[in-house]
Amino acid sequence: MRASPSTARVINDRLALRLLQEEGPLTAGQLKSLTGLSRPTVADLVERLQGSGLITVVGESGAQRRGPNARLYGIVADRAHLAALDVRTGGVSVIVADLLGRTLAEAALPIDDSGDSGGAGTDMEDGTDAAVEQAVALLERTAREAGARRLHSVGIGAPGLIDPAGGQLRDSAKLPAWHRRLVAALQERLPARVLVENETNLAAVAEQRMGAARDRDTFALLWLGQGVGAALVLDGKLRRGASGGAGEIGFLPVPGPSGLPSAADCGGGFHSLVGAAAVCALAEEYGADASGGAERAVAAGRDDFLDALADRIALGAAAVAAVLDPGCVVLGGEIGHAGGEPLARRVEARLAELSPLHTEVRPASLGGRAILSGALLAARDAAQDDLFTPGA
Repeated sequence: MRASPSTARVINDRLALRLLQEEGPLTAGQLKSLTGLSRPTVADLVERLQGSGLITVVGESGAQRRGPNARLYGIVADRAHLAALDVRTGGVSVIVADLLGRTLAEAALPIDDSGDSGGAGTDMEDGTDAAVEQAVALLERTAREAGARRLHSVGIGAPGLIDPAGGQLRDSAKLPAWHRRLVAALQERLPARVLVENETNLAAVAEQRMGAARDRDTFALLWLGQGVGAALVLDGKLRRGASGGAGEIGFLPVPGPSGLPSAADCGGGFHSLVGAAAVCALAEEYGADASGGAERAVAAGRDDFLDALADRIALGAAAVAAVLDPGCVVLGGEIGHAGGEPLARRVEARLAELSPLHTEVRPASLGGRAILSGALLAARDAAQDDLFTPGA
């Protein structure tokens, strides 16, 4: 069944805009070559996209060329402003960017959550409200510094489970109350689309689009930091599971720790082997300096310590490989990034001893900015889905 003329126009416009986003400014001739469309069709879509304010002439191609055929067309980057937030237990980081994803301003702020951790009644409520106000004020201030009068889309990366039905951060006793209040406050106060996603999932999206997994459409990312988690990308799509809990590998029962994890506590699970506190304790066992935290201990690269840590990480990676056969595991989070290639090589070698399924192990390449990068990609995708529709 052939597409109607209006549907064909939408498809052609979106294709041209995606190419301009990915390749940068292009001439009409280059658009014709890359899309396979006829010259009249390209001329029509260029006129249509210019009329909607989505693209404009940004220069000419070639030093000696002049005229309509030499015009370079590019996306109007300030047609929409976006924001990304990385929400951690003790603070928040913010980026404000244009429609092409170029950073215009950024900031970070520790958040005082004392109202969440002690007292009761009004004191706790006041502390939570104050924490929310600090985070909202940081976003508003950063947007002003970026010259953004209005934010189109805001992507938020947060620890915890995201309800796949409603897209909301699910209640958890392990999360500060201001995390949940922040999402609701932004949705109420901003004339913007607000999206929240699990931080590990966003890191995986970023590594797939612009990092260590750019050549893979199926892989798993192990997040190794203060918390432990995994993200699963299968056939090019992020998989969240029936309740949004796919990848909660910290609860995976493993040999070694005493006891077993429970529904409310991952103690005794994989987290007890590779979480930051456990990694610091392991470093001390091997005489490595853990005074600067797990990340620095791993980055120091003491061989016997890295061998022991790789043995532990390989247990979780083997479980993922046995169930999903992803072919590739990316080691992310502060610990995975700090370990780099030396740790990844050790985990891959140990994993080959535990599993008959060949699984490549790579270090993440985006470091501490992976969550912000993923949140910004989510915000940009949302904006483009809206703006790249004729009449938007």
